Amino acid sequence: MSKKKIVIIEDEPDILEVLSYNLKREGFDVFTAVNGTLGLSLVNKENPDLLLLDLMLPGMDGIEICSNVKSNPANQNTLIIMVTAKGEESDIVLGLGVGADDYITKPFSPKELVARVKAVLRRGTLVESVPRQDQVQVGKLAIDPTKYEVTVAGNEIRLTATEFRLLHYLASNPGRVFSREQLLSRAMGDDVVVVDRNIDVHIRGIRKKMNTEPPMIETIRGVGYRLRDPA
Repeated sequence: MSKKKIVIIEDEPDILEVLSYNLKREGFDVFTAVNGTLGLSLVNKENPDLLLLDLMLPGMDGIEICSNVKSNPANQNTLIIMVTAKGEESDIVLGLGVGADDYITKPFSPKELVARVKAVLRRGTLVESVPRQDQVQVGKLAIDPTKYEVTVAGNEIRLTATEFRLLHYLASNPGRVFSREQLLSRAMGDDVVVVDRNIDVHIRGIRKKMNTEPPMIETIRGVGYRLRDPA
């Protein structure tokens, strides 16, 4: 099995060295950049499995890089972990809203960082983790987990790894209501620390990309979400 490839974009040399050392020690192929412009070029060149992205960078910041990576079809399977020193919910929600898959706040231990990277990579093995089956079809929505493909009224939409798992789970159980906690556990794993609005941001992103009226994913106030069953 080939090594997982990780790109780190971090402008603080000491932190960059610690991150690189610990991830290499765990057997990852690691590539580094000290600013956003070089980092984005590196991502496009290496097409990594995971990008460890500092939020506060000189020039091109982490939000801009994240948005650029996720909008590039060539990098659609690249997972992104934001690194932020602020730890403020607004920054986290903003990053998740443009496609980041997870976040970690400074200061953090090397052990915590490695555990988070491994957890996100496990969640990202989408084709392997979703059961092999025929398409899930709910109304105008069709999901093919073997191709990692989602179409709405015949038009393909591109989702992040977490968005895909959320939508696949909801569509596999049309009409059933799930709490945020249930969706977090199913789509993101029990070992992930999240903010309360995490699921809300991902659902909002899915709705925007699906662009159906009324939205196929319904909010059940005080409970959670469900996918409408048109049958």
